[in-house]
This record gives sequence, C-alpha cells and structure tokens, in this order.
Amino acid sequence: MALPSPPKKPLAAPPPSISAADSLSPLIQATYKSPDLNFYLNGRKVVLSNPNPHWTLLDYIRAQHGLKGTKLGCGEGGCGACTVVLQTKGIQEKRKVSHLAVNACLFPLVGVDGKHIITIEGIGSVSNPHPLQERIAKLHGSQCGFCTPGIVMSLYALIRNSYDVDTKTFHLSASDIESKGHLDGNLCRCTGYKPILQAAKTFITEDLKEHLIEDFKDSNTPILQANLLDVVQGGCGSSSTGPCGRPGGCCRDTSSNKSSTTDSKSAAGSPSTQPSSMSDEEQISANIETNKGLDQDSCISGSTYFKPVKSLQAPIGNGAENHSENTKVGTSLDAPPSQSQKGVPKLHFAEYSPGTELIFPPALWKYEQKPLCYGNGMKLWFRPVTLDQLVELKGIYPSAKLVGGASEVQVEIRFKNVDFAVSVYVSDIEELKETKLPISKSELESIDELYLSANTSLTELERICEDVYEKLGQRAMVLEALRKQFRYFGGRQIRNVASLAGNIATASPISDANPVLLAAGASVVAQTKSKGMFQIPIEQLFIAYRTTSLPADAVITHIRVPLASSDIREVTKAYKQAKRKDDDIAIVTAGFRVRINDEGIVEEIALSYGGMAPTTLSARKSEDAIVGKEWAISKTMELGLDALTKDFDLSFGVPGGMAHYRKTLALSLFFRFWHESVADLGLERVDNQIIMEIRRGLSTGLRDDYNPNEQRVVGKQIPHLSALKQCTGEAEYIDDMPRQERELFGGLVLSLKAHAKLLEVDWAPALEMPGVVGYIDKNSIPTEANIWGSIFKDEPFFADGEVQHYGQVIGMVYAETALEAHAAARAVKVYYEELPAILTIDEAIKAKSFFKHEKDLKKGAAIHGKMEDAFAACDRLFEGTTRIGGQEHFYLETNASLVIPHSEDGSMEVWSSTQNCMETQEFVSQVTGVPSNRINARVKRMGGAFGGKESRSVPFACLLAIAAKKERRPMRLMLNRDEDMMLSGQRHPIQVRWKVGVSNDGKILALDADSYDNAGFSQDMSGAVMDRCITHLDNCYEIPNVYLRGHVCKTNTHSNTAFRGFGAPQAMFVTETILSTIAEGLSSIDIDELRLKNLYTIGDRTPFFQQIDEDWHIPTLLDQIRASSDYDSRKAKVAEFNVSNKWKKRGICLIPTKFGLSFATALHLNQAGATVKIYADGSVLLHHGGTEMGQGLYTKMCQVAAQELGVPLDSIYTHDSQTYQIANASPTAASSGSDLNGMAVKNACEILNERLRPYREKYGPDAAMKTIAHAAYFDRVDLAANGFWKMPKIGYQWGDTNADTAKPMYYYFTQGVGVTEVELDVLTGDHTVLRTDIMMDVGQSINPAIDYGQIEGAFVQGQGLFTIEESLWTRSGELATRGPGTYKIPGFSDIPQVFNVSMLRHDDQGRPLTWKHLRTIQSSKGIGEPPLFLGATVFFALREAVKAAREMNEVKEPLVLHSPATAEKLRLAVADSLVKKAEVIRKDGESGFFVSVA
Repeated sequence: MALPSPPKKPLAAPPPSISAADSLSPLIQATYKSPDLNFYLNGRKVVLSNPNPHWTLLDYIRAQHGLKGTKLGCGEGGCGACTVVLQTKGIQEKRKVSHLAVNACLFPLVGVDGKHIITIEGIGSVSNPHPLQERIAKLHGSQCGFCTPGIVMSLYALIRNSYDVDTKTFHLSASDIESKGHLDGNLCRCTGYKPILQAAKTFITEDLKEHLIEDFKDSNTPILQANLLDVVQGGCGSSSTGPCGRPGGCCRDTSSNKSSTTDSKSAAGSPSTQPSSMSDEEQISANIETNKGLDQDSCISGSTYFKPVKSLQAPIGNGAENHSENTKVGTSLDAPPSQSQKGVPKLHFAEYSPGTELIFPPALWKYEQKPLCYGNGMKLWFRPVTLDQLVELKGIYPSAKLVGGASEVQVEIRFKNVDFAVSVYVSDIEELKETKLPISKSELESIDELYLSANTSLTELERICEDVYEKLGQRAMVLEALRKQFRYFGGRQIRNVASLAGNIATASPISDANPVLLAAGASVVAQTKSKGMFQIPIEQLFIAYRTTSLPADAVITHIRVPLASSDIREVTKAYKQAKRKDDDIAIVTAGFRVRINDEGIVEEIALSYGGMAPTTLSARKSEDAIVGKEWAISKTMELGLDALTKDFDLSFGVPGGMAHYRKTLALSLFFRFWHESVADLGLERVDNQIIMEIRRGLSTGLRDDYNPNEQRVVGKQIPHLSALKQCTGEAEYIDDMPRQERELFGGLVLSLKAHAKLLEVDWAPALEMPGVVGYIDKNSIPTEANIWGSIFKDEPFFADGEVQHYGQVIGMVYAETALEAHAAARAVKVYYEELPAILTIDEAIKAKSFFKHEKDLKKGAAIHGKMEDAFAACDRLFEGTTRIGGQEHFYLETNASLVIPHSEDGSMEVWSSTQNCMETQEFVSQVTGVPSNRINARVKRMGGAFGGKESRSVPFACLLAIAAKKERRPMRLMLNRDEDMMLSGQRHPIQVRWKVGVSNDGKILALDADSYDNAGFSQDMSGAVMDRCITHLDNCYEIPNVYLRGHVCKTNTHSNTAFRGFGAPQAMFVTETILSTIAEGLSSIDIDELRLKNLYTIGDRTPFFQQIDEDWHIPTLLDQIRASSDYDSRKAKVAEFNVSNKWKKRGICLIPTKFGLSFATALHLNQAGATVKIYADGSVLLHHGGTEMGQGLYTKMCQVAAQELGVPLDSIYTHDSQTYQIANASPTAASSGSDLNGMAVKNACEILNERLRPYREKYGPDAAMKTIAHAAYFDRVDLAANGFWKMPKIGYQWGDTNADTAKPMYYYFTQGVGVTEVELDVLTGDHTVLRTDIMMDVGQSINPAIDYGQIEGAFVQGQGLFTIEESLWTRSGELATRGPGTYKIPGFSDIPQVFNVSMLRHDDQGRPLTWKHLRTIQSSKGIGEPPLFLGATVFFALREAVKAAREMNEVKEPLVLHSPATAEKLRLAVADSLVKKAEVIRKDGESGFFVSVA
C-alpha cells in the first residue's frame, strides 16, 4: 500500500483507514502540516520544500551550484571527507553557539531545520582564505586534496568551539588538537598527517598568545609547554639563545625584513636526525611569521603580462615591460612562499581574527521548530518536536524507523539495500536531548543514579561523565568507564550526533557502552502510547542483533545509571580492543564491576562482554565462581580465568573469526581488571605495567628544511600549486565537474558469486523503475571488443557466460540520477550455477592454477645448476615460508569517469580519474570503434591513486563510452567505496618459500626461493609485479649464490594490480624476515651486525647483474642515522626496559632499503613527451604526459620549466593531462614521473631557449619573458616546442647471466634507512610507535617540501601495510573488508610520536655530495615509492618486542610472524599462559570464518 502524501495544502478529512499507513494521513493533517525545511547555508537563508526523501545532507549540498568541496569518500562516516559544520544553539547554555562537525554522507537532511550549515566554501576562498586553509596549504598539509576540506572543517569546528565570545579568550592546547579525538573521524592517505597537525598547532603558537587559557587539568600540560617551546622558538636544537653560526645561516639570525622582526616565529622542532657530532649541519626548520605583510619572491610569484600586441602603448625594449599602460594582467601563486633565507624557507601567515567568522544567524535565535513531514509515495520523513508527538506517531505506525545521527541507519540503507518506508528524526526533541544535572554540590553528592536523556549526543555525554566523575570521584567510576568507551566510539563527527539510546537499541554484540551498562545494573526507561512510562533492566533487553525486548511502539526516553554510595567498596572499569585505537569497532569490549565487603570478600561481581556472543552478555560461570571468594588472592583470579574459558568456549569457525584471540582477550581483560581493581581498592600493590594501557603522547618531529642546493626556482619549498584550492574546496575532481545537458548516471550490476556459470540475467525489473533509460552488457559490443588488459588481453569488460570473482561486472544500468541508477542495478535479477572457487595462494598451488610466467634470476652456482653444492658449503641452513597480505589503495576519491560524446565523427571527451590516459584512450577507441585520434582522454587531478588507477580505472571509462555512444548522451559514474574495493584490486598478497645458507659467522652464502603472488582472476600487471618482486629479494645484501623463481597464481578474487612499490616492499619484507630468522637461529650474532656484514659494496652485482656503483650510499646513510638517532644508546635502553618490564615490551630496529627506478620490465614505457607554448604576452602553457594525483608532479614540472626558461613560477600553467596534447604518454607510475616528464620538459625548454637566444642577447639576461616573446613573435619565431626523452642505458634481458653483456635493469637506486622504536602491550597486542627517524637519498631535490611529504606519507602507508591493514574474504569469496568500518588504515594517532625526516646531504667526512653522475632531471631521484618499505621498521621493531616477551615466557619455538602484524597476531605470538589457556582447538572439517588469501 502506498504511503500518504506529505502536506502540500490543507487536507480534507480522510476516509476511514484500515492500515497503519492509512492512519498516518489524519496525523499529518493534524500535526505535521509543513513539508518545508528552514535553515541557513553559509550565511544565506534557505527554504527547502518537500525535498527528495532519499537525500542525505551530502546529496543536497552537492546538488547545489558551487558547493562541490564537500566530498563523498566512503558513504559510511568513516573517512571524514564529507565533513561540514552545523552551527546550533547550545544544549546546556542556550545563548551559546555550538559548532558540530558532522558527516554529511550520513546526516539526515531533515535534521538541518533551524540550523546553520557551514561548508568549506563558507569559510574562505582562494581570493580570501580562512587562516586555517592558508596554513594547511603553506605547510604542505594537502597532497591529493580530496580529504582536505573535511579535515579543514573538523579543525574549524574545534577552533570555533575553543573561543569564548563573552570573555574573548581561547581554551585550546596541543592536547585538544591531538588527544581529544577531534580528528579521529578524518583519514588522509597521502600526507602522513604530520604537516596537518603542525598547521593546526600554529593557532596556539601564533594566534592565541596571552589570550590562551591553559587546561591545567591536562596531565600533558607540562610536557606540552616544553614541546611548544621547540615548536615556537627552536630550530637548531641548540640550548643557546643566539644563532648557531651554521654555514648558510641560522634560523635565529635576525630577519632582514624589518617589518616582521617583532612578530613571533615558530618552527617544528625535535631532535636532529643528522649526525649529532656535526654541529654545523644541525637541522633547520622553516621560519614562520604571522603578520599581514608578504615579502613575495619575484622568482616565484608576481608576474605581469603584456596587453594584446596591437594595444601596446610603448615600444618593446627600453623598459617597456615596466610601463603600466602596457600591462594586461598580473598573476601570483595561490599560496606563495616568501623569499627563503640562505636556503631556509620563510613563511608568512595571515593573523587569525575570531571576529571575522560567520555568525550564527540572528533569525535562528527566534526560530521555533515545528513538526515536519515530507516525502513521496515510497518514503516519508517525520520530524516531531515533542515526546508526545513521537509517542503518538510510534503508536500509529510502530514500524517507523527512529533516526538520530543515522550513523547505523544510513549504512544499512547504502550498503545493505535496506530502506524504511517511514523514518522519524528524533534529535530535535528537547525532552530527549538535554540531560539535566543537579545544580548544587549537595544535590549532586546525594544522588544515587544518573538519569541520562536518550538522545543526548555522545560528545555531550562524554563531557557530562567527565564532569560528574571529577566531582564525585570513585562513586562515579561507572561514568568514567562510560566516558572512556564514548571517547573511542566512532569519530568525533559520529559522536556529535549519535546517542546512547541508538547505541542500546541497535543491540550490537560489539557495542562499546552496553557491557558497561549491563555491568552497572542500568535500566532503560521507555514510553508507549498504551503503557505510558516503564522500565526494562539492561540485562533483560537484548535478544539478538537489532532485536530487543522493547515493544515495537516503544520509545526510549532515558537511561538510568546507578551510582555507588560513598560507603561501598566498589570498582567499575571498561576495556576495549580493536584493530585501531581511534574510530574502530571493537573486537572484544568489556564492562566489569566488583563490590567487596570490609573483609575483602566479593559480594557482587559483574563481568559483561561484547564481541563474545551474538549479544552483549554476562560471564555467569565466572561470576558464580568468584562471588563469596576473597578478591585479592591470586587463586580467585585463577578461578575466574578458568571459568571464563567455559563461559566462552568458542568454536574455531565462530562468526567474526579470531576465535583464539577473542578468547585470549576475554581472559586478558579480566586479568587486567583484577589487578587494577585490587590496586584501586588498596588491597595489594600490583605491577603498574599490567594496569596501564598503551597511551600516546603528543606528536613532535622535524624536517631538515635547509637546502644548500636551492636555485632560483628549483630546490625551493613551493607549496603544491593546487594546495590552497584543495583547502578551500575549489579544486575540481571528476565528479565535481558541472552536470552536462541530458547527462545520465551509471549503476553497475555486479556478480554475487565468486565463480559461477551465468544462467540468466533479467533486466526487466530494472527497466520498469523510475528514471531508468537503458542498460549495456556483453551484447552491446562485438565479442572481440569485449576484452582488455594492460599487458595480456585476458579480462572481459562484461562477464560472458561465467563470472570469475565476486563483484565482476555483468552490465550497467543508466538512469536520470545516480540514486535511481543504483536502485535499478540492485533490481536486476541474476541466476547462477555455482562452481568451485580458488581464493588463496595455497589453494592455487595445490590446484596448479597459474598464469604462464617463466622468469627467474640466477647468480653464482645457480647459473650452472649447482645450488646444492652451494648449500653443502654452508655451515647452517634455514628454511621457511613467509606471507604478506594485500593492501587496499584506499585513495579517498574512488574511481570516477565522465564521458561526453560529440555530435559528429564519433569523437568523445573522456574524463577519467586515471594515471594512464593513453590506455584509457586506446580501449575506449576499441569499444566505440573509432580511431584513437577521436578520443581525448583527460584528467586534471586525482584524489589519490597509488597505482590503483594505472589500469583498473580503464574499464569504467569504457563502460560509459559504450553507453554514451549508444544513447548519444553524456554518462557519469563514480563508484561507491564498497564497489571500488571489490572491483579495483589491491596490492598483491605474496608468499615466498625460501631456503638460505649461511656461515657460522653470519655471512649469507646461498638463497633459493619460490615467490608466488595472488593475481586474482586476470593477469593485469601481476607478472610485472612478480618481476620487480624477485629483483628486490636481495634488498641491500650481497648473496653470491642465488636462484629466485616467480609464479603468478590465478584465483577467483578481484584482479590485483599496481600499488606503490609494485612488489618490492613485499620482497624486501621477506629478505628482512630471513635475516631475522638467521640472527635468531645463530644467536651469536646481532641482527644489526648481520646486516652490516652482508651489505653490498661498490663493485658487487645484484642477482640481475647490475653493478653497485658510485651511487651506493647505504653505508653512509646507516652511519649518519645511527649517530643522529642515538641508535646504539637507545637500543641498550630498550634492552634494559625489557628486562625490568614484563607486561610492556619495547623493540627498536634499523633497516636499509634500495628501490630500483625505471619501468623495469617494460622498456618501451621509459619515454615521455612534453609541449611548451610561450604566448606573446609572456605567459607559458605546459603540457606533459604525467598526471597529478597529489604527488606534486605538476608543481615540480612547472618548477623545472620556470628554472629552464628563466621565468617566475606563476607564469607557467598546466591545465590538465590529455591525449590530444601529449600522444602515447606512459602511465604516471614507477616513481618515474619526474624523471621522464622532467627531462622531456627540459628538452622542450632547451629548444625554445635556443630559438630565443638572440633576443636574450639583445635585451639582456634579465629581460622579462613578455619582452622576449613579443619580439620573437614579431620576428615570426616559433614559440611552441615539443620535448621528448627516453631513458638511456637500461634494457636488461631476462636470462642474461653474463656480467659483460647484461644491461642495467634500473636507471638508478633510490636509497634510504629508517629507525623505529615501539612499545607493545603484551596483554592485548596493542602498540604505539614511539619514534621514527628516516633519512633518504633523494639526490638534489626539485622541491624538498613535496619530497618530505612523499617520504612521510609513504612511510605511514607502509606502516599500515605491515601492521593494521588486513584484507579478509568470506569462504564464499566475498571481500569482507571493503570500507573504513572493516578495513583500517592509519589515522592521526597512529603515526610515530616523534617523527624525524631528513635527506642525505654529505658524506661521513662532511663533504657535500653531488649526484651529477645520475644524468637525471636536476640530479634528483624518484621518491614516491622507495620510502614505503621503511614502514616495515615498525613491524620488525614489534618483532623484537614480541621476541623479548617470548624470551621472558621461556618460549623455545622459533618465532614466525607474518604480515600484517595485527594486534591479534602480536598477542598470540607472545605465547604466554593466557594464550595457552585460551587455545581454540580446530576440529575436523572446521575452517576459519574469514580467509586470508596470501
């Protein structure tokens, strides 16, 4: 039955109704008379009448002209790209304004009524940026930029809330920025977070000054003060108050800019990562000044251009360029740096003035909210404003879905295809929103329970719990337990809108709050129309997931939380373990309460768990075993532990997986509680290390900003040229492009089986749906066109007769809107006959399921087939199998494309978020049947890529092109996050089975290895990935006898593809695992000594016979970072720590890396073209074959062109990358973008410089380009040039084992070293990275700021690869981890607490190094991929910590630890008595719930 219509005009009396739906009509007529939402958007009033009921706030915002800065990143509130700020009246103080950061992708549109929405566009623009936007841009906190608007808005809310308009003071500290969870709902995949935090902290050091009120309750404050002194004043690290006298100048030298000498200066500071013995080479940070002036560098910004040639008022030459009447226009960079001081960058920031911010619209102070109703015949939204209205509505329509923040509901709608005919927004009901506390101290002290309003936000409850606990102390321990759980529930955006009632009603088995409430004996107060008010104890509430004992028409109004009386000895605690500390769902969560009498006997105990059963439940056997026992004796604890194993006798294949770990956690958390409660009750002294959970300090760190090689333009730290646009939301991505006339949207029909025959596809249900225009499938193109692939053409665009992985494209529906297209795609009915599926490498090996790949590397004895002889000569042999899982790219912008067909000749504009314009052009040409010269493949920027858009972006553009040709209408598609993760592939899972032989003194003599990668269902670039893998299995070590074989496994998973590192990180991980195994097996040699003993030396040859030459800097890097990081001393202290601490262990490691640069096994790709056009006004247009994905390639290439042409940087402009400008461009990949395109740009500029040489001689070397170009134009000189470059000397042929004939495989090696120290909680497997120091050999950097960003971002991405990022499949072949809810990448609080990065500048004698021998662009090196492997230093430091724990636990078995080192693997590897007690025995026929495909 259709739903009644929302109100449009006064309704007539309805006829008698016979259903709940019919009965809504009189309610609408009587109460819900308005369909209008009244709100403000960026200061402007909006009245929105009867909007689309399926729209979220994000859908509405992005439908508005000029508001594309708010992004869709995940659709589930896990990435923060969609963050906007809601300005609302305060809850406790009505005349205060609150600024709430919220996820627009989840927030119900109905919830904006009576509020002020502020988007990224509302706070600033490129022409007038907000100080926050400017600082993030200038401090290099934006790379791809897709996440940046959301991060800016989260920080904006924090800064606005920190200012008290009445007292005109700030309450803001570094702890507020980092430790209070204001950024835990935002993810960035590019930057490594460090520069974003630095930008945020400038608001403390540069603006607040004497107006800052410190939070003296914060225990971090003393430490914070010391750190901030470094940040504000320290650059040298010297204790002296004066300049250090270093060559090239000191950061404390007096500025030559007198106007700014009195302004405060700041620089990020921390211990130097240069050799500490060389005082004249200490690290220097950028000078930062906050003022309104700008000392602009004329070499960078401030160009002017001539008027049209016939408009000149003065003759050329003789200073004509300085005549104002000849000037047409001027330009400047969006975020120009000031002039550097002797190689040290100098930054100016605009001052922050709170008085210039957007105000809360005065009209909203008087606005009275009224009941609302809007929608259509399929879906209705209601917004009651009183509890009575809500109860009445629920009584009439019991199945109405109550919605608060929609953090769970919208995920169900988007990803589980659930919809609710009637939804009710309940967060504007004052009676349910405000939790009232006793005002007087006596009243507060006399209460015996806290009455929490159902819809009070978790952020507000966090504050309330903290406040009451501070006043009542131990009586309110339950509130402190709740606060702790709230703090780590979701991100801040979620907590700002989510409610405790919603958390309870979801009845989630992994709820954070429910175990605490259950342990505390809390009750839910509910109300229905028929029963009125009533209570249900929490222990009687939960029946199953999403099922409670509440009546269907009930509304939760309050939660009653008992408080202990002052004379009762009681302790309540909460614990949670997840994959990631911030913004993650629990693996196991617990609430514990114990009450003892004066004799120490347990009177009551509650042990409540989440994550151990289908609902939150109490461990009854354990409780019964403990009651009546003396609490403080260890025997009682042992009784509880033994009983817990019976309470939670999990099966090996338990839903959710991790049976052994979850059971171990159940015991470990109780073990921790017993010790913590005994200490809190004053019964016994306990080891504090057992009680203390891993706690993170504030971030510090340093970049060495001094660049002795800085030139006029090249070598300067220019912010990314699009950074400010990205910070203001003005940077345009594919889906931000304006809607085209008659544009249609695609919705993909995907396989729901991993391997099956396609019996039938029924499109009819989809074609009957509103807005649907048509569909395409295998029948839409010729059979021979339905095939593609980057190297081997073996993958169909559309499944034909058989599907080979879960999520394979069967076809595409297109409709008038994206929502209609998605709905229609879900309506298509597909019938299958299932076939056996192969998922893992082990299964593929067993089934001999391989793609043909016959490549190997032989060196030494292997060349002659005598590896057995080599092994026979070894003193010790070690064998093993090492596995490393895959990694999701998790670029923030999912794959997107827009195809615009032209009306003649079959030509098309193909906009695609791609790294590979040429391949896009070629395959669109194939499927549309026109030559490539009619297909213009284009991309301006990508919101991240990391290799994932090198090939996997191609089919989406092709699908749209097929549909566009068929309908002659533009087509658009942007994948949802789950679609992207199912379709686009990931880093290859790799397994290596190896055997190594060594001498007794640790010299590696022989290595034999079979390497297998999981390609998925098609080859894509899996063979090339395996090639690079086996060419990096040596890492930095000389091994005389080597036989390496590569195998490419065919499985029924998505097709895995390129990812930053391209097989090399996996290979080097295996190498370092082998070294760890050797060191532990020999026991007489330290791992660091082993590494040094086996390092390459100049003259050695790799397994592919490339000679180690003069560019070998690994020994120098190791020496310098060993000294600068104080490695040896810290290593000794770590050993001391581990001897004296049983429950926390530390580890430290020092690892080198070398990464080969070139398209190693695709020689033809090592070429590039560029076009440079100089216009008569002096401006320059640059095109090259590279694409911009955040790595700063456009910026670097503009710097190269400006340097070569002798013009200011801002006179160079690159519009986009396109095949109509650069033909046959290689993909931007392999870290070769700058090498290839830079040399092509240089070549084009050299051609132009030669043509312009006579004019430079005529007008002088300092003549402006506008003068020279004008004169050359009149002399009919060609002012456009094509440049080209191909990489020389490389060209290795596989199988060539002759050192005299083998050509180099790689043009050069980028090298680096890293030191990382970690701390591990052995009870949970949780860890923190205490410090990381990185030093990279990048040659002479074109732009050090961009290169530092690449180093830090790559490291953090590598850290994720080797620790928390775990991809899992179900047994049926469905990818289980396909969104931020289940797949965790590092967040702000995961980066090293101290993070120091530097670049190699000199040798060990302090002599400057030169890289002229490289023959690369500006003697620079590629840097995008090489640092990623250094993230493995976290893994190997954790391995050392685990090893220390095992030694203390007297574990004799060799340590085998695969990647990623998740909390689960780390905890179980400790192998203590609790792990053994909790062991889950695998029964015959049992398999794990999840599958890891490595």
